[in-house]
Amino acid sequence: MFLLARIVRLVTTLVVGFIVAGIVLHLLDANSGNAIVSFVYDVAGWLVTPFKGVFSPHGAHARIAANWGLAAVVYAIAGGVIARVLARMGGASIGGRRRAVLR
Repeated sequence: MFLLARIVRLVTTLVVGFIVAGIVLHLLDANSGNAIVSFVYDVAGWLVTPFKGVFSPHGAHARIAANWGLAAVVYAIAGGVIARVLARMGGASIGGRRRAVLR
């Protein structure tokens, strides 16, 4: 379970990282013709699909920051909770220290 909790934490970090990078690139008006920027936009855009249109403020930058930011927060919370549950099922605290199991 410990390994699975670490994998969930890693995947959560990658997902949130792509979304935050996408927000920053959009806010800085990065060149979408660039291969790296385009790749980040594609990955982040796919990850935030369920959150599109939740908020509709005026302006593209505000819309992306609000909706993609919500997606990043939801993924971070969900991934953290799942990792914590897996770590506790394995008998450890989230910090990696073993806990005594009472039987």
